[in-house]
Amino acid sequence: MAFIGLRGLRWRLFGRSRMAVCFAVLQFIFLNQTEAQIRYSIPEEMKKSSLIGNIAQDLGLDLKRLRSGRARIVTGESIQYTELKADKGILVVNDRIDREQLCGDVTPCSFTFEVLLENPMELHPVTIEVLDVNDNAPTFQNNHLEFEISESAALGSRFVLESAYDADVGVNGLKDYILTPNDHFVLKQHVNPDGSKYAEMVIEKSLDRETQPRLSLKLLAVDGGNPQRSGTVNIDVDILDANDNAPVFNQSLYKATVTENAPKGTLIMTVNASDIDSGSNGKVTYSFSKSKAGVTDAFDIDGDTGRITVAKEIDFEKDKRIEFRIEAKDQGGLTDSAKVEVEVLDVNDNAPVINVMSFTNPVSEDSAVGTTIGIINVKDVDSGENGQVRCTVEGNVPFKVKSNVRNYYALTTAAALDRETLSECNITILALDGGSPPLHTRRTLFVKVSDVNDNAPSFSYASYKAFLTENNSPGASVIIVNARDPDENQNARVSYYLEDCEIGGSPVSDYVIVDAESGVIHAVRSFDYEQIKELVFTVKAQDGGSPPLSSNVSVKILIQDQNDNPPQVLYPVQTGGSMVAEMVPRSADVGYLVTKVVAVDVDSGQNAWLSYKLQKATDRALFEVGLQNGEIRTIRQVSDKDAVKQRLSVIVEDNGQPSRSATVIVNVAVADSFPEVLSEFTDFAHDKEYNDNLTFYLVLALAVVSFLFITCLVVIISVKIYRWRQSRILYHSSLPVIPYYPPRYSDTLGTGTLQHVYNYEVCRTTDSRKSDCKFGRAASQNVLIMDPSSTGTMQRIQSEKSILDEPDSPLEVR
Repeated sequence: MAFIGLRGLRWRLFGRSRMAVCFAVLQFIFLNQTEAQIRYSIPEEMKKSSLIGNIAQDLGLDLKRLRSGRARIVTGESIQYTELKADKGILVVNDRIDREQLCGDVTPCSFTFEVLLENPMELHPVTIEVLDVNDNAPTFQNNHLEFEISESAALGSRFVLESAYDADVGVNGLKDYILTPNDHFVLKQHVNPDGSKYAEMVIEKSLDRETQPRLSLKLLAVDGGNPQRSGTVNIDVDILDANDNAPVFNQSLYKATVTENAPKGTLIMTVNASDIDSGSNGKVTYSFSKSKAGVTDAFDIDGDTGRITVAKEIDFEKDKRIEFRIEAKDQGGLTDSAKVEVEVLDVNDNAPVINVMSFTNPVSEDSAVGTTIGIINVKDVDSGENGQVRCTVEGNVPFKVKSNVRNYYALTTAAALDRETLSECNITILALDGGSPPLHTRRTLFVKVSDVNDNAPSFSYASYKAFLTENNSPGASVIIVNARDPDENQNARVSYYLEDCEIGGSPVSDYVIVDAESGVIHAVRSFDYEQIKELVFTVKAQDGGSPPLSSNVSVKILIQDQNDNPPQVLYPVQTGGSMVAEMVPRSADVGYLVTKVVAVDVDSGQNAWLSYKLQKATDRALFEVGLQNGEIRTIRQVSDKDAVKQRLSVIVEDNGQPSRSATVIVNVAVADSFPEVLSEFTDFAHDKEYNDNLTFYLVLALAVVSFLFITCLVVIISVKIYRWRQSRILYHSSLPVIPYYPPRYSDTLGTGTLQHVYNYEVCRTTDSRKSDCKFGRAASQNVLIMDPSSTGTMQRIQSEKSILDEPDSPLEVR
């Protein structure tokens, strides 16, 4: 029989009256509209995979809904008799169904389960009624019965026979008893209020022990099945001497109550039967009547007193009411029987049972609040308040349970999840019944929170700063940037990239690269401190999530200077074609400023600190060089004995480790007039063979006197043009050195031939212009230039407004 909801479900009835149908319909109308009830009737012992019914059609559901809802059968039993084939929408037999094993004597026999669907959750109760088939024959507990009957037994005396037991029910159950034909006994059958049958032998003809002291009979029990089955028991009757009266119970029905789990020996009741006979024929003994096997195992009866006590533990969940018959028999074998009904009272002796129907693990950390992660079934087999269960989640965890349908609970998220805060936890579910005292059950579920990419990488520092010495090897490691991502697996895999930017008009990738895996920053090329002093760029850390998250950090690399440049002498200018000589009058006093050696070092810091030392000199006792400023001064009074031609070698050293140096040659003429200087430097400029022929030089000098003036003018103009061109070439060259023109010096003491007012400029690097010093300019300056390739001399007299003082001249730096 199928009983379906109002969604077009079928309803098949077997032998039901119209009134029963109407009652069933009215009962269904008040059911929960979200549930559909269905009932099927099947015979027991069906083969496995036999079709029970098309549950999809009966529930009004399509196959797609069954699959998307993960339709399944949920039961609290260990054996699942049916199987739901969701792909076909049918219900089939999954295991052997034995009605007798399943229900025993209970009829109708059925079992119930639920069809559970998710998203949204639906629960459809299904009842399977198991119809009996005639697969069991009637059986007797004993295969042999013995009776002792007095020969004086009155006609109509009754002797209760052992009841046969047929596990089948209905028409297949026990139908009739048949006694083998005999002259003394007839068989009478009776029906108990519960529908069971029992038989009695009734004396139809008086017994005569002397004629026939023993009778052997057979009792046959048959059922109503087709084909019919039967069982037999042998009956032996021993005929005793006269005992005219049988015992009689004082009531035909005894009722009592007992609590389950009552201790052994607990008194249930005391039965009483009396026999009006006297003597031994009036002595009554009590016993359990031949009844169904196992019914009376829970009790003991005192044969002499009739006290019925508990023999073993009684379980309310198995037997709510126990019925049996007791028998009183006298010494003559006469008996009487009575019925006993014992009602079992429930106690709270069963804790709730928690069954997990479905459970999702792991749970994504971005799951919305209220997301269902599990379905839980909680049952308590006790009755009344003892079976009322309340379910909660213990502890401070972001999960809770809520009741959905009857004994089913949904385990849901109670708050937002964060794997970085709580990556896994134990959910303890507490089920507490309503008994007194209450019983409880705990079930712990382990849940893991899966990661989503919700955290960007975070650098260890807000910015990074590193130092790199110039002239490094290409590919050298400079600094390591490190970022951490609290996510896990691929979401926490950090890769490093350079953000696009330009440094000095070139892409940053021309200068540095970053290792994508380790975050190590390498120099692409060798750096020159004099060209670039720092690099500022941005590194991006990006995780491997989808979509990826990233963060940036600023990196600054400071280039440190090395002592890789020697000092460069700006003055005096060393040329290969002529010699420049500084003139010192013989009247020069101590401390007379001869000239100043000017040098620069394009390095920085202590690598650019210069010191000046006098390396060689014609007369070391006459001149000294200032250690810091490079000024060449006289250290004693000039005398007439001092040679006119003085050659000084000055070495300029920086303060680097190791230090670098440059050497400059300074020619000094100690004389009061140019002719004196001319004769000395003419000798210095020519080989000794010319000195041996002095007459030749005098003649030659007289020969060229006529054009000496013109030659001097041409030389002066040529030198001016040459020096101007040299200054322009130096100024426009790529060297980081600012050209320097001969400074003007004068004797501060007012002696000698130089002006008292002098002027000189100091130039270092292109970055040091703002710190240069400039003193007052001299009105004029005398510099002697000797050309060893010619025999003449030239005196250059530079006026105050020379080309060196022109406003647009590149020599004046501020």
